[in-house]
Amino acid sequence: MGREQVRPPLILAILQARMGSATLPGGVLMPLARAPMIARQIERAARARRIDTLVVVTTLSAEDDAIETAVRREATLVHRGPANDQLARLAGALSAYPADHVVLLEDGAPLIDPEIIDAAIDLHLTSHADHTSNRSPGAAYPVGQGVEVITAAGLRRMAGEGATALPRASEAPSTPDRWSSMALLAEPDQGAVRWAVEGPADYAFVAAVYDALYPSNRAFTSADVRAFLASREDLATFGGARRL
Repeated sequence: MGREQVRPPLILAILQARMGSATLPGGVLMPLARAPMIARQIERAARARRIDTLVVVTTLSAEDDAIETAVRREATLVHRGPANDQLARLAGALSAYPADHVVLLEDGAPLIDPEIIDAAIDLHLTSHADHTSNRSPGAAYPVGQGVEVITAAGLRRMAGEGATALPRASEAPSTPDRWSSMALLAEPDQGAVRWAVEGPADYAFVAAVYDALYPSNRAFTSADVRAFLASREDLATFGGARRL
């Protein structure tokens, strides 16, 4: 008899999105290079080699109908859940699209790097950790390039314990006797660099990056962004935030 083949672990990536934002309402659908921001983030996340399934998770609120429409236009899966219970939405997506590990991505991150996603997944799998993040204080990747990976069992456990939202990446899960956590470290620390779109200035910054880089290279990298910013002093601290 031949050896039984071991199935590689299934990886589900969840891109969280919703229209409601105190600082930039509807930002997730604002245009970047003539497509909604969420379409650009899907495009970049889908390049990660270690992801098996990508699903956008949003709420059942009527205002988020527009997100579902935009995402389905990109031929991407959508799952919707209760507006006031993030963990129920995530656990519901895992139930709909079963996997062994879950990658958590936030909206407003159209500069997400597929190589960083893969690196976080690789570290998570090789270390057999319950939870892995690249936003560890003191050695973090930029805001807007955050990636968390958690075991499916860990996500279900958190949802079953009555919590409604995930703790911050730097805090969760951190109980040594119950969780093992790993950190994908950035050298040097880039935690103060802001590439996320959380307000009008952030959007203008990212739009400038896309206008400069996307037409000639749709798969531009983080290194390409930094090289561009090094040539544009006006953008390096655009909006009063550190961008480089």
